[in-house]
Amino acid sequence: MGFTIGGIRDIRSGSRRRARSTESTAVAEYTGLWGWDVVPGARAARAGSGRTVCSCGADDCPSPGDHPLPFADGLKAGATLEEAVAAWARTPGAAVLLPVGRTFDVLEVPEAAGRSALVRLERMGLPLGPVAATPTGRALFFVAPGAATGLPGLLYRMGWDDAALDLCSRGPGDHVTAPPSDLGGLGPMRWLRPPTLDTAGQPPQARLLLGTLAYVCHRSAA
Repeated sequence: MGFTIGGIRDIRSGSRRRARSTESTAVAEYTGLWGWDVVPGARAARAGSGRTVCSCGADDCPSPGDHPLPFADGLKAGATLEEAVAAWARTPGAAVLLPVGRTFDVLEVPEAAGRSALVRLERMGLPLGPVAATPTGRALFFVAPGAATGLPGLLYRMGWDDAALDLCSRGPGDHVTAPPSDLGGLGPMRWLRPPTLDTAGQPPQARLLLGTLAYVCHRSAA
């Protein structure tokens, strides 16, 4: 990896002195500490007419502020602070996106259900990975790769395949907007459970969390 936790503290202090962007510092953490690839993403803004416009420049963008910039290169895991600063200097204001399906997949549930599940999972002593919250009221549980393709089979084996659950997955080809960036101009992403050295590179298998997530989703909908 690119640097240490002590180095990150120095970066945070030095970034203020050198006026480095919050996004650049976050990117350096994600690549250097947590071992994640990062991609510059589009931003959304409100136009004078009240409609949402995307920084990608496409007038008919189907997902304003919620996709990678097609003209920007991503950063691989292990990229240094200098590389992160240089990349975001080429795309000033870009959102921080994490490609899904490489180091992690994502299980997505309503935020209220996710918070309830977190309490239950921690009480049971089950392993947890990072958990993010969106400004649209969703909770994103980072789990081991393969969860997206295996989700239907897991739900079937656990007896939840016939239930109407507000539970879905994200896998290869998807991206997650990461804190501190905003999602589609709706507000900032935030961590409910931040990544750590233990969880970022080795998130738990989906089967360890899925039963609890399915239960709280079903209970919330009842």
